[in-house]
Amino acid sequence: MDYRVAIFTFIGGLGFFLYGIKSMSEGLQAVAGDKMRVFLEKGTKTPLRGVFTGALVTALIQSSSGTTVLAVGLVNAGLMTLRQSIGVILGANIGTTITAYLIGFNLKDYALPIIGISVIMQFFIKSKKVNYIGKSMLGFGLLFYGMDVMGSGMKPLRESEFFINLMLNVESNAFLGVFVGTVFTAIVQSSSATIGILQELAYQGVITYQQAVPILFGDNIGTTITALLAGLGATVAARRAAFVHFMFNVIGTIIFIPLFLAGIFLPGVEFITNTLGNLFDGLVVWDNLNVKMQIAQTHGIFNISNTLIQLPFVALLAKFVAKIIPGEEDEEIYKPKYLEPRLLSNLPVALSNAKHETEKMGEISLKCFDYSMNYLFSKDIRMATKAKNTEDTLDSLESQITQYVLKATTQNPSSDEELSNKSYKILQIVGDLERIGDHSYNVIEATEYILNYNIDISESAINELKEMIERVRESIEKSLIVFDTGDKKLAYSVIENDDIIDEMEKNLRKSHIVRLNEGFCNGNANAIYLDILSNLERIGDHAVNIAEYTLESKRSQNE
Repeated sequence: MDYRVAIFTFIGGLGFFLYGIKSMSEGLQAVAGDKMRVFLEKGTKTPLRGVFTGALVTALIQSSSGTTVLAVGLVNAGLMTLRQSIGVILGANIGTTITAYLIGFNLKDYALPIIGISVIMQFFIKSKKVNYIGKSMLGFGLLFYGMDVMGSGMKPLRESEFFINLMLNVESNAFLGVFVGTVFTAIVQSSSATIGILQELAYQGVITYQQAVPILFGDNIGTTITALLAGLGATVAARRAAFVHFMFNVIGTIIFIPLFLAGIFLPGVEFITNTLGNLFDGLVVWDNLNVKMQIAQTHGIFNISNTLIQLPFVALLAKFVAKIIPGEEDEEIYKPKYLEPRLLSNLPVALSNAKHETEKMGEISLKCFDYSMNYLFSKDIRMATKAKNTEDTLDSLESQITQYVLKATTQNPSSDEELSNKSYKILQIVGDLERIGDHSYNVIEATEYILNYNIDISESAINELKEMIERVRESIEKSLIVFDTGDKKLAYSVIENDDIIDEMEKNLRKSHIVRLNEGFCNGNANAIYLDILSNLERIGDHAVNIAEYTLESKRSQNE
């Protein structure tokens, strides 16, 4: 037995196999784009709907880890509750069984043609969607090619005394099998990969079906490590969601291991398979299935049964996890909620998150403006403090959103014009929102100067300022709606409103000079009053910029 050849062949085949699963998942996620996140957000109103949504999304992207990490990210971003995420996580465990069924079809003879076609789709067709489909097909082909190569490396294990003894120990001690499956999947971080290896080992006759089942249970526990790692450093709710995934599979193993040891589970799987087969005129009968498909069927029935058993106890599971991971959620509204680092690898989703955070930043910029104007008229020091806090928040958000968008675009270089426009627009708008905060705070400083030097501004000047402030506030508010909805009509309204603001500034400057000449205003008020006018006019300009970026992105899409 040449161990070196066997090891090299196995490692090479495993490399093809793992890269195939990764490529297939990434290609499918790219095809799904941001629709996947929206689908998860909207399809989780009840735990049962969450199960169907999680199963469907996982079946589409071929990655239960991808779905659970996305669910943890959405919980961390505040877009999904813990109870909603539990349904998705239960469904993800069902959806991931599709990969095992695909492997069970044993399509290795078609692997190379599939790889060839996928390369043609990626290199010779310009359509981005076709390229992504080609990438997923490449992964599909490499998956089966890797299985074939890996199988050649596994054959000598049938003669390995160490491996034979290990499998005999697994057969006599199911808990050892669970441990082996858990550790191996935790290392590889893909239950689809380890179950695929398990299927190939059984197909090569290295292990028996009976030995594979407890390892299969362990594979389901090991895959939760990815979600647990995703929960590190996240919010309390996100850590709880990750722990739910772990608890769900542990509880499932605790339920089914005794059934397996009692000789109930495997006959039950065979009975369910034959019963379903009889519904379709004996199309699927247990004895007619190859061992790969038998393992896939066992995996599917285990996960579906586990979900049906635990689904009624979702609320109880959420309470239990809340006790295991105590703590209240941070209600600080200024903490970034949507800049989820675990979603950076998916550019459409990452940019959508950045847009959500930019919209939140827009709300904060409007608050900063309101606090500043309130302080100007009320001289309430609490308004100045709030304005300072929000201005600091805007500075921080500009930096964090910018870094998030740049990381996402760097990690996912794309020639997709729509995505490029979206990232450019976000980067420009966060700059304008930060400048709105700066100019608003300039008004705070101007007010403090007025108070410190007892500068008197006439009532007529104050009334004229109020009118201009209302106009500027209207521009900010409308521009934020434009950014959210892309309303072109409203965008033109912001631009027209700015022309009025510019004209108002000129007229107010003239009126102020008249008041100075007539002695209605203190001479010291001249510079400070004009400074306030200038800042208001600049805030209006930044609101216009936000509206115009939206118009430009719409034009480029139409072109």
